[in-house]
Amino acid sequence: MAILPYLLVLPNLLLFFPRFSFATDTLTQFESLPDGQTLVSENEIFELGFFSPGSSTDRYVGVWYHKIPGKTVVWVANRGRPIKNNFGMLRINTEGHLVLLGQNETVVWSGNSTTKAWSPIVQLLGSGNLVLRDGKDQKPHNYLWQSFDYPSDSILPGMKLGWDLRTGLNRRFTAWKNWDDPSFGDLTDELVLHNYPEDVVRQGTTEYIRSGPWNGVRFSGISHATNNPLHEGEFVWNKDEVYFVYNVRNESLITRFVLNQTLYSVLDMIWIEEDQRWITFSYIPIDNCDRYSRCGPNGNCVEGETPICQCLTGFFPKSPKRWNAMDWSEGCTRNESWSCKEKNRDYFVKFSGLKLPDTKYSWVNASMTLVECKAKCWENCSCTAYANLDVRGGGSGCAMWFGDLIDIRQIPFDDQDLYIRLASPETAEQDGANGNTTMVITALVTIVLAIMMLFTLFCVCKLRRNSIANNEEGSNGNMELKTLIAINNEEGYEGNTEQRIYDLAVIANATNNFSSDNKLGQGGFGPVYKGMLVDRQEIAVKRLSQSSCQGLQEFKNEVKLCAKLQHRNLVKVLGCCIQGEEKMLIYEYMPNKSLDSFIFGSKRKLLDWSKRFHIIHGIARGLMYLHQDSRLKIIHRDLKASNVLLDSELNPKISDFGLARIFGGDQIEDNTRQIVGTYGYMAPEYAICGLFSIKSDVFSFGVLLLEIVSGMKNREPFLPSQSINLIGHAWRLWNEGIPLEFSDKHLGESCVESEVLRCIHVGLLCVQYHANDRPNMTSVVIMLSSEGVLPEPKEPGLLLENIPIKRESPNSHTNPSINKVSITLLEAR
Repeated sequence: MAILPYLLVLPNLLLFFPRFSFATDTLTQFESLPDGQTLVSENEIFELGFFSPGSSTDRYVGVWYHKIPGKTVVWVANRGRPIKNNFGMLRINTEGHLVLLGQNETVVWSGNSTTKAWSPIVQLLGSGNLVLRDGKDQKPHNYLWQSFDYPSDSILPGMKLGWDLRTGLNRRFTAWKNWDDPSFGDLTDELVLHNYPEDVVRQGTTEYIRSGPWNGVRFSGISHATNNPLHEGEFVWNKDEVYFVYNVRNESLITRFVLNQTLYSVLDMIWIEEDQRWITFSYIPIDNCDRYSRCGPNGNCVEGETPICQCLTGFFPKSPKRWNAMDWSEGCTRNESWSCKEKNRDYFVKFSGLKLPDTKYSWVNASMTLVECKAKCWENCSCTAYANLDVRGGGSGCAMWFGDLIDIRQIPFDDQDLYIRLASPETAEQDGANGNTTMVITALVTIVLAIMMLFTLFCVCKLRRNSIANNEEGSNGNMELKTLIAINNEEGYEGNTEQRIYDLAVIANATNNFSSDNKLGQGGFGPVYKGMLVDRQEIAVKRLSQSSCQGLQEFKNEVKLCAKLQHRNLVKVLGCCIQGEEKMLIYEYMPNKSLDSFIFGSKRKLLDWSKRFHIIHGIARGLMYLHQDSRLKIIHRDLKASNVLLDSELNPKISDFGLARIFGGDQIEDNTRQIVGTYGYMAPEYAICGLFSIKSDVFSFGVLLLEIVSGMKNREPFLPSQSINLIGHAWRLWNEGIPLEFSDKHLGESCVESEVLRCIHVGLLCVQYHANDRPNMTSVVIMLSSEGVLPEPKEPGLLLENIPIKRESPNSHTNPSINKVSITLLEAR
């Protein structure tokens, strides 16, 4: 009887055993994998089991990295049908199929195979591939079913993207809906089976990114796809299969491609063991030209040119009016008077360094030479271009295009030649003599532009005379601004709109003579007015006041920088007005004004968590562009809630570059004797020593992020007896283990706890005292978009309360406005 108590305890102990991993990578027909148990691949890189994503309690079967903290999931079985409890069971049924059973053994998901196995085995391979095979088959690679044939959002080394033409299987990738929901999002990536196959990423049913076809070396449109030190790709195209696969050059690397619906990007992620974090090695879209058909039919997208879209040689804007208004959707059209197959009436022009056009209407022949390809294209009057199918070894094969040439861009490689059919020079001359309509339009446009140039010259002279009448210094400043704008427009920049110089009368009329009814707010620059131009375009006008604490230098700085920057999360400067003592900046109008009017006022109830999270992401992407992705490295130096504007859809736009600085390519930091910025947002090293860098902007972003999450200002005390500000308040709650109490109570049921916690965590990492401890903005964007484990934050920079800083004028923060005051605060010590 003494043994009876132990026998009674034994069943209870056995209940705990399913929480441990199998010491194996296989599952036989006589075994089951319940919720709580896992399989681990033989090389201990991957693990299979049940998991709940993010803050969700739903249960899914998936594969993740065994030794990487935080469950980085790379494959999910039951994406669209989660289990609502912990009674899930994975097993092989009597028909030899892998099935996932829910409560009462209902089939939730099945990995159906076409062939029945006599001795079925499920095995998790070291590649991350979950396979079903016949244990008695002497060829272990004869899989009856494999997870690599049914991808989720991640592409692993050795995984095929593409088609099995024998079975009709399409291996395509689909993004998760969000961190908490691995079901099918609307961002997909697949190989499209045109006559000339290519990789296409779609947003819903709309083409979003197109790789261009494989040219033997790379996808022709991926500008960073060659000489990759990490990967090597292979494209297979035969009668049985069409697919792309990549492998790592160093097998010790852990890498994956991920479709990220939050960023709407394809990210090339690498695990850095020393830092215990994922980093992004590359991503697409990398610039505006990566977007599908950015410049319309027969238009060429050239990043960094002004404008970004240009018609190919021999083509003209289909709608000159829209083209000049920077609407390129209708694209370009060729001189249609060329005659097919008539001598000296049409010919082919070679273009190098172009992404090959959309292959939807194409034809290929692998055995033809380029000479034969040209002859065949010339014989077909619908053929508009041709190229080699393979560029290796001097080129081989033939690819032909019919109709308009869609989605062309300039790329930094000259190994890809495209031959485009044009009217011969003789034809063009004859058409000009005969009064070709397109040439007439072009001539008229030229005349109009000449008149506009003369009018601009007249205005410059008039402005100069007005300036001289006022004072010599104003004259020099205005002429310098005129010259600066002319240089900006001539050199080109990353945007798509040239800056205009508006006449004072035009702006006065647009703002109802600067009526108080049109006034949007008051900032350190001066008053801001809403206006409407004669073409019904709404604008915002910042008027430099005589008493402004900002002056001509800040004005010139903003003109210079905004001309060279263009990003969806930066406000667009349309131009300026410089006349006599008047100096004004003309912006696109933001109907929802500034972020501070939402998060610190009665409108905060309108910002649920999804909107706030969207705003946080947008600000982070805009700041990452300034620090890393633009041609210039820009330190904003005055990032705050009032300098973030919101458009009609609450998309954030960083504004006010009057205090920004440009860094050289290798420059890390700089110092200044004059500290500028806004109290409460400045990094400690800047406030004390005058040192500023991208990390001082990161500190400001961290403060802003915490304000968005909490709905409270950093400058306001929270515990007066302890003289604690918002950063200190967040730090205290973090250390007490109750960080969610920091979030805005107005979030209510919209609050996604996992995302809120992650944002607080990232915010505290950004406001750490030492600049070197803070992440850069690229890391911030990745951390906000991933599920990986984050490093523990160190003590934040809380010393601003003890610095004798000259405070802002008392009227500068009385009401939320479009632009809060930014002033000089102190001399560095």
